[in-house]
Amino acid sequence: MCSILSVIDLRPGSDLSVLRPLALSLSARQRHRGPDWSGVYQHPHALLVHERLAIVDPAGGSQPLLSADRQLALAVNGEIYNHRPLRTELEDAYAFQTGSDCEVINALYVIEPDGDAGAWLNRLNGMFAFVLWDAKRQRAIIARDHIGICPLYWGHDVEGRLWVASEMKALSRLCDDVAQFPPGHWFDTETQTLHKYYDRPWRDVAATQGVEVSREILRDAFESAVHRQLMSDVPYGVLLSGGLDSSLVAACTARFARNRIEDDDASEAWWPRLHSFAIGLEGSPDLKAAQIAADALGTVHHGFTYTFEEGLDAIPDVIRHIETYDVTTIRASTPMYLLARRIKAMGVKMVLSGEGSDELFGGYLYFHKAPNAREFHEELVRKLDALHNYDCLRANKSMMAWGVEPRVPFLDREFMEVAMAMDAEAKMVKDGRIEKNILRAAFEGVLPDEILWRQKEQFSDGVGYGWIDGLKAHAEKQVSDAELTAAAQRFAHNPPQTKEAYFYRRLFEQVFPDEASARTVPGGKSIACSSPAAIAWDAAFANAADPSGRAVAGVHAAAV
Repeated sequence: MCSILSVIDLRPGSDLSVLRPLALSLSARQRHRGPDWSGVYQHPHALLVHERLAIVDPAGGSQPLLSADRQLALAVNGEIYNHRPLRTELEDAYAFQTGSDCEVINALYVIEPDGDAGAWLNRLNGMFAFVLWDAKRQRAIIARDHIGICPLYWGHDVEGRLWVASEMKALSRLCDDVAQFPPGHWFDTETQTLHKYYDRPWRDVAATQGVEVSREILRDAFESAVHRQLMSDVPYGVLLSGGLDSSLVAACTARFARNRIEDDDASEAWWPRLHSFAIGLEGSPDLKAAQIAADALGTVHHGFTYTFEEGLDAIPDVIRHIETYDVTTIRASTPMYLLARRIKAMGVKMVLSGEGSDELFGGYLYFHKAPNAREFHEELVRKLDALHNYDCLRANKSMMAWGVEPRVPFLDREFMEVAMAMDAEAKMVKDGRIEKNILRAAFEGVLPDEILWRQKEQFSDGVGYGWIDGLKAHAEKQVSDAELTAAAQRFAHNPPQTKEAYFYRRLFEQVFPDEASARTVPGGKSIACSSPAAIAWDAAFANAADPSGRAVAGVHAAAV
C-alpha cells in the first residue's frame, strides 16, 4: 500500500514548472504511507505522483506503472489479490513491464478501453484507489475499491484543475470542495461522469431470504480469503486483540504462514514464524485474551502496554493522521497508532486485521435488539455502506501513519459474497445465541472456547476501560460548560454533543480549519447510536451520547 497524488488539467498551456513542484510538495504530506520510493509521471495535462511502500515485487514494481508504449500511466494505492490468474489470462493481450500485482489494471483497460470500466473493475479482488492516465485520449479513470478499504479524496483548485489524493491533508488547503471519493465508484474525465460499479444482489434482503450457507462453506471461504491476502515479499504479522475476529484471522494465517503464497505454497516462506501483536493499558482485557489465543496458536507474540498519558499525548497526531473527529474512531485509533509504531520498529511492513466481521455478521451489541431478520440485514447493509468512514478509515490511516499496511480478509470480495448472501435469520442474536454465533460455530475446535465464545468488546474498550473513562475526565477539564452550550455557534456542521467530542473537534479544526474538511466527517453521535434502525429497536439509543459497547444496557458483561 502506498499513497497517490494526481492533478488532471485538460486545458491548454498548463505551467508544469509550477504544477510539478506543487504536486511533489503536496505528495510529501503523505510520504508516511510510502517511505520506500517516490515516482513521478509528467504529461502536459496530467501529473501522477506515487509514494511507495514496497510489499510485492520490492525490487521492481515502482510506480507510476507505464505500459510498453508509455501511453498508459497508473498510480495505485493498494493490492490486487487475484492478480496472478488475471495476469495469466491477459499476458497475450498486454506486455507486462513489472511483477507488480497492480499492473493488471493497465492490462484490463487495454482490452476494454471503450467499454464500461465497471465491468473490469468488478473482476478485481483487492483493495485499491487509483488514477489511470491514457495519454493518447487525454483521459483519466479514477476508481476506489468496493467498500472503501483504501482512502481517496478529490477536489478542484481555484483554476478548476482536478486533484486526487490518498489523504485529505494533501488537498485541504488547496481545494475548497475537497471530499471523499465514494467507494465502489469510478470517474471518467472524458465524459465527466461518476459511475457506481459495485452493486450486489444481496443489498436487497429479498435476494437473501431462504439462502442457507453451511458452516463448512463459510469456513472454507474465509480461509481462502486469508490465504489470498498473505501474498507478500516482506515480513508480515497479525494484529491479535484476543477477540473473535482477530483470533480467527490469526488462526487461519498460522495455518498457511509456513509456505510462500506467491508460488502456490511450493516453497517455504521467507519468514516462516508468524508474529502477532497486541496493545493495551496494563491489565487490559485484550492483552490477557490475546496471550491465551497466541499460546493456543503458537505465534511469536508481542503484547505491548501504553500508559494513559502516552495515549493522550498522541491524540493530536492521531487526529492529523486519521482526518476525523468521530469519537469512537479516535478512541480506537490511538492505541492502534501506538501499536503500529512498535510494529514498524520491529521491521514488519504488513499485518492482517479483523475489521469488517461485525458489519457482515451483526457483531455489535445493539444487534441484540434487532426485531427481525429483515431489519437485521438492512442494518448490515447500512453499516457496510458507512464502513469507509469508520473502521476502514481507522485501520488504514492509523497503521499507515507508520508505513505498516493493514489487510482485512473479512472484507475480501469473494468472502463478502458468501457472508452477505445468507439469510440474516441465521445471524440473529436470539434463542440464547451469542452475537456472530454462526461464525463462531464454523470454527469450533480451532480456538480455545474462552476466545471463540468471548463476548464482543469495542476495541477502545478492550484496551482497558480506564482509557475511555480517562478521556472523558480529561475532556471535562479541557472544555467548559459554556463552550459546549455554544458549540453550534462555533461549529455549524456536526456540532459536538459531548465535551469529549468538542475536545476532538477543536484539535481537528487546528489542522483542518476549512468547512469542506469538516464536511468529510459524517454526522451523528456514533455509528450505532446515530442509526435510525437502532433507535427504532430501542428508544434508549436516541439519548445515548456515548458509543462505547458498555453503553448497551443489559447486553454487555464487563470483562474480568
